Parts: sequence; C-alpha cells; structure tokens
Amino acid sequence: MLTGAGISAESGLPTFRDADGLWEGHHPEEVATPGAYERDPMLVQRFYDQRRAALSRVEPNVAHLALARLERSLGDDLLLVTQNVDDLHERAGSSRVLHLHGELRAARCTACESRHRWGGSLSAWPACPTCGARQLRPDVVWFGEIPYGMPGVLSALEDADVFCAIGTSGVVYPAAGFGVDAAAHGARTVELNLARSEVAPWFDEVRTGPATELVPSWVDELLDRP
Repeated sequence: MLTGAGISAESGLPTFRDADGLWEGHHPEEVATPGAYERDPMLVQRFYDQRRAALSRVEPNVAHLALARLERSLGDDLLLVTQNVDDLHERAGSSRVLHLHGELRAARCTACESRHRWGGSLSAWPACPTCGARQLRPDVVWFGEIPYGMPGVLSALEDADVFCAIGTSGVVYPAAGFGVDAAAHGARTVELNLARSEVAPWFDEVRTGPATELVPSWVDELLDRP
C-alpha cells in the first residue's frame, strides 16, 4: 500500500507542490534540498515550523480511517508506505506505517545523526536531546537524499499479493515505480486517485475520484471477500 498527498488533501492539508510548481509559495530548491538548508537554514526551519503548525489544525479523514480498519483486519499482512510527512495515518489508528520521506513531527541531529519525535519549533535551534548540539533539522527527506526504509519496501513488493497506490502523482521516484515492481512479482495492482496518474497505464485497475469516497469503498470490498 502506497499513499501520497492526495489522501491528506481532503483533510485540509495543502499538498506541497501546487499546479505552478511551487511548494506553498517557494520553489523546491529554496526549501527542500540540502543546498537550500546550507544557504538559508532559517528560511528552511521556518518553512517546516509552519507546516508542523498547520498539521496540528487538521484531522484524519474517512480514507485514513478506512486504511486503519483494513490494518486491524489484516494485521502484519498490511504494510502502509507513505510519501506523506504528516501523521494522519497514525492518528487514524494505523501502526504499520513507513514514512519514505520522513516526518514533520520528527527532528534529526546533523551532529550525531540521532532522530527524535518533535512537535515544537526548530527555528530557535533547540539542543539535541542526545548530544546537546544545536544542529537539529527537520527529519524530512529532501530532493537528493535517500528515502527511508527502501530495503524493507522492496522486500514487501516482492511478497505482495495486492499493491494499491492512493492519491499519488506518479512522478516522484522511486515510489512511482513501486506498482511496476509489485506487478513484476505477481501482485495485482490498483490505483485510487483523483485523476489518472502518469503511471496509471501500468496498473491492472484504476479508479478515479476523491480518496474519501474511493478508499472506504475499496476497503469494504476487500473485507467482504471470502
């Protein structure tokens, strides 16, 4: 299972990349690359502080809740991989969640590489709880950095019976290639998206519409199967 920004947009959480290519008024190279952090760390810290604050004002929607219900039924047979840096899946009740691109509510120390749950501001340069250095950055994977958990994801794709992509654009790799990888190992592939993604032709089944409508319906179908 792969989810992208489309599932959280219906909770009122803006997607990072707008139609004009900007991320909430910024070009990606201004706030989402290691080079941006080196050039203007305060701009980057404040940008993610604002995103973290916005996250506290939204709630999981019925699509998040449906996937949590599916996990309660399937247990360890379901792995939810998300490109999202929000925590709406966890707040809906999902526990087996792998964040490819890190999490807004986490910080990483560039001095000792420790990772910490974090809900407050980072722009005041708080001390690292592990080493004391004031070098905490958002624990978010920027362009040019390696996504988290890839060995586990690739292993899961090899073993999957069903692979479903929800609310993804199909343009960010390596996630955009997960459907093809799963299909190559025999999985049935399904895309649930507001509109057909760029990789939709590679899926066995494509359904278009709001995630809050498609996901609960699809989960109901799965759980009703003998």
